[in-house]
Amino acid sequence: MVAWAAAYAAVRLAWAATGATVPLTPQVALPPAAHVALAALALLSAAACLAEPRARTPLSGGARGEGGGRAVMAVATGVLAVAVPVFGAGAVSLPLHLVTLLSGAGVESATGLAQVLLDAAGAVLLGRCWIVRRRHRAGVCVRCGGGHRYPGGGPLVRPAPSAATGRTRAAVFLLMCGVLPWAGVKTVWTLGGDALGVTARRWEEANAAAPGLARALASVGVDVTVLAAMLAIFLMLGLMYRWGVVFPRWTVLLAGVRVPRLLPLVPAWLVGAGLGAYGSVLTGYAALAGLGVLPAVRPSGGFTVAGLTWMIAFGGLAFAGLGIGLLVAARSYAARTRPFCGAPQGI
Repeated sequence: MVAWAAAYAAVRLAWAATGATVPLTPQVALPPAAHVALAALALLSAAACLAEPRARTPLSGGARGEGGGRAVMAVATGVLAVAVPVFGAGAVSLPLHLVTLLSGAGVESATGLAQVLLDAAGAVLLGRCWIVRRRHRAGVCVRCGGGHRYPGGGPLVRPAPSAATGRTRAAVFLLMCGVLPWAGVKTVWTLGGDALGVTARRWEEANAAAPGLARALASVGVDVTVLAAMLAIFLMLGLMYRWGVVFPRWTVLLAGVRVPRLLPLVPAWLVGAGLGAYGSVLTGYAALAGLGVLPAVRPSGGFTVAGLTWMIAFGGLAFAGLGIGLLVAARSYAARTRPFCGAPQGI
């Protein structure tokens, strides 16, 4: 945590001092004052985590003033309550960067990608500190979250591999279906058909400047963003079934080895949050624009106003479905794989 905070603050202050262009949106760059404020927040967050109760001392109902008194704990909790959503919001665009890299388009903005990666790392690390703080205040074991009464922490016991409940699987599969209209339209275009008033030829012309990998995939009827959606679906399936807990036989060298718990959870949380937020905004905008509450987007690329509004709605449903589905599946996976403290010897 300290290493991340020091690196984060150093990078932000360097950007502020040199006047580097770090995009907040494609058209808006962060001002130097924002870099200074974020650097200060990172350092305060590290100090707040150092004031947290020790995660390796699982006590039930321990003293709430531990680590510097109740006032210090209250300040630390307040800092984390601000920092976690701030750095989490900074990582929202991570899925867009991943799709851009997957398409072979390269890095659109080196500082923008570095900013997102730094924010994502901070959100994960600070999220862990927040969980420890919540467990301490609730009077449960800060290591496993259990309510056991023995004071000493026994060995961590990992639950047996299991699949998600039928209700969770049904919810995730329903959310997956949100990708069908969007993927269907893109597949029609790549296969040479017409959809939403746009011909396949017009779609090909509009994407003539796409990178070589994207064009190569399109030539066989595969849109690169649809391929990225399939990877998200693969991650969702892994989160719901036993082969996402223990490597299956088809992984050969890793067959039978337990999957590191954070390996699927971290990308699911980060990508899910970003896609869910982005898709929800698109869906809401398309609905309001269709009703005339908000102005419609100026059509381009051969789209009509109605066709573009429908495409935005389809994209919103796809991204929101994938993002929320990842979060639902990740919540189930986290609960099913959470280790718990075994009883110490002699108890």
